[in-house]
Amino acid sequence: MMRSLWTAASGMKAQQTSLDIISNNLSNINTTGYKKETAEFRSLLYQNIQKQTTDTNGQEKPIGAQVGLGVKVAAVGTTFKQGNFATTDGAFDFAINGKGFFMIEQPDGSIAYTRNGNFQLSVNTSGGLTLSTSDGYAVLDSTGNPITFDANVDTTKLTFDNYGNIKYVDATGNAQNLGIAIGIAQYNNPAGLEKMGDSYFKESVASGTPRIEGQDANLQRSVVKNGYLESSSVQAVDEMVDMIVTQRAYEMNSKAITASDEMLQQANNLRS
Repeated sequence: MMRSLWTAASGMKAQQTSLDIISNNLSNINTTGYKKETAEFRSLLYQNIQKQTTDTNGQEKPIGAQVGLGVKVAAVGTTFKQGNFATTDGAFDFAINGKGFFMIEQPDGSIAYTRNGNFQLSVNTSGGLTLSTSDGYAVLDSTGNPITFDANVDTTKLTFDNYGNIKYVDATGNAQNLGIAIGIAQYNNPAGLEKMGDSYFKESVASGTPRIEGQDANLQRSVVKNGYLESSSVQAVDEMVDMIVTQRAYEMNSKAITASDEMLQQANNLRS
């Protein structure tokens, strides 16, 4: 009975973590580029009650007797499902249709990756313009350098094709390629990326190294749409159903603890 108490307690802890994840998904339902997270459960150790079991005639049975010791949350997985596109009025809003991530320079010089393409132009230290995030972090091009423009550039004449190549409309009305492309990176295991908050991810050992689109011929390139943002991949109905399932599982584990407590009380009240 003591085993059942701890086993049920592990179930309650795991379901509480699951509810935390669901709550985080719901709170980010309107976060641009957010990807749904899910709890992955795994059973704990099994205890051998009998390594060999026999029937009433002494014949060995084909199976032993083991009892599980509960459950734990083994990982919190991220589902990189394509989100819906929302039309915006932002001249420098971008949405990725594909597996890629935008490359963003962090204050410490490291590179972060995001699906949030809500960009704008900011004035840099040299007086020019830098394509940056709402946090002021520079958006990188395919060579890993910040995307910058001269101060005298007419930003209304900047155009972008479906692969993030930046063009400038000249006096004749023709769009000339500037030789700059918005950097898009892919990972062999995007689920292994480490979450940094603010919709940013960073490279980890599990994710592997980034593969830059346009430089790796084996990659299927993503489509970059200007004037759109990618909505969160969270579906409210799915989260509500998951919440009900989690609540019921938590409730059942709680009842198992109550039942174990009552059985212990009855055992303590036994009289010879």
